[in-house]
Amino acid sequence: MKLTLMFREYCSLCHKMREQLKPYQERFGFELEILDVDEDPVLEEKYNELIPVLLDGETEICHWFLDGEKLKTFLETKCDGV
Repeated sequence: MKLTLMFREYCSLCHKMREQLKPYQERFGFELEILDVDEDPVLEEKYNELIPVLLDGETEICHWFLDGEKLKTFLETKCDGV
């Protein structure tokens, strides 16, 4: 399973969310793709005000702050369904 983090290098919330995701990665073993929205005008326009955004495909899990309970529930459901 791969999740995507829409990210900006200068964004402190982005760095915080990336760090907070590490224990979840260790527990659930998902791959984390980090995309800098400033490198893609389409992504920048779509996610500009929501950064950081954690996604599974096109499905938003959370934005601005990591919702640990929502992520845990999502991952448990996703892992059980695999």
